[in-house]
Amino acid sequence: MHTLKMNKEVIVEKINYFLVDEFEVETEDIEPRANLKETLELDSLDFVDLVVAIEANFGVKLTGEDFLNVITLQDFYDLIEKKVA
Repeated sequence: MHTLKMNKEVIVEKINYFLVDEFEVETEDIEPRANLKETLELDSLDFVDLVVAIEANFGVKLTGEDFLNVITLQDFYDLIEKKVA
């Protein structure tokens, strides 16, 4: 059980790192309740870059359908956790 929690922590850390590093999101704006589009100000081109970054960092492919129910950063963490499981 501990390794699952650790994996989730690693996922969150990696996502947060490249949001700050590659997307210039302010660290204080990164919180689980943050709306991906509004709070993080990610446009459609950023989402393409985000998909590429996820593939590079986690080895998983995402489609537009994957994002249908992703509203908050927590939803995004959960999506990636599900994909890498």
